[in-house]
Amino acid sequence: MDRAANRDLVDPELLPLLDSFPAFELTEALLPLMRMRATRFQVRPEDLARTSLERRTIPGPAGAPEVGVLVYRPKDAAGPLPCILHIHGGGYVAGAAADNEAVHRPLAADLACCIVSVEYRLAPETPFPGPLEDCYAALAWIFASTETLGVDRTRVGLMGESAGGGLAAGLALLARDRGDYPLAFQHLIYPMIDDRTCVSPDPHPYAGAFVWTPQANAFGWRALLGHEPGAEGVSPYAAAARATDVSGLPPTFIATGALDLFLEEDLAYAQQLLRAGVPVELHVYPGAFHGFQWAPEASVSQTAARDSRAALARALAPA
Repeated sequence: MDRAANRDLVDPELLPLLDSFPAFELTEALLPLMRMRATRFQVRPEDLARTSLERRTIPGPAGAPEVGVLVYRPKDAAGPLPCILHIHGGGYVAGAAADNEAVHRPLAADLACCIVSVEYRLAPETPFPGPLEDCYAALAWIFASTETLGVDRTRVGLMGESAGGGLAAGLALLARDRGDYPLAFQHLIYPMIDDRTCVSPDPHPYAGAFVWTPQANAFGWRALLGHEPGAEGVSPYAAAARATDVSGLPPTFIATGALDLFLEEDLAYAQQLLRAGVPVELHVYPGAFHGFQWAPEASVSQTAARDSRAALARALAPA
């Protein structure tokens, strides 16, 4: 894919961010460096003053290690709060629960909600279903702890970006099928939900040239699945786009960029949900590649942030 040719399609305000990302090939040897990268955003002092953070260790899946979670709450909040279980991104192979602290603190304060960020195990060391079951353990803990957390069990939803969005989509399917924990919504930001994108006979000519490329995507899926992507028999809990029945899923928000590798799989999933009677809010941002919100000063990033925040406010509101 020709990066130089596709560069003309990028929103000009995103070009400085794009130029800060060197072209790279994701390999297992590169993973330690990728996992050590510092977060891009610093927490503002006023957000520290408005919120609390509690680090907890909770029971993990049966026979598996305990799971770490970060719990953000607005200070001096009254009454049972709605709750977001947040699942971080990182291509299933990187990222950490603390990466989004600068986002989670103001979100918890402004929307008067509790946010639980889960430290799921990463692939390839822990392939599917380990990461998903860690997320399910966090969801189970939230519902078992609603009184001590001060959480309204009727207003618990999922949120994730990229691979975190993929895990959130898989978790929504798993929660529906196990029937233990009703979800109020799923909020998916450029979710990574279809391993078959790696083997598409007709790839999008303009999506995926930047940041998260087809090569990186194949590496991430191979790490999660433990085999080559695109094979028969992949669980829909691993790749939500594989689901043949999406009825009964909670109201869904999906946002992606027009140049994101996940554009077509996300559009197809939105259409599948709509055809199953699931309420869907869908946004596609022109000139935006994967991870474009890392340029928060860009107009398109500000628009996306407003859309996301407004949708969460509606989803978290009392019925």
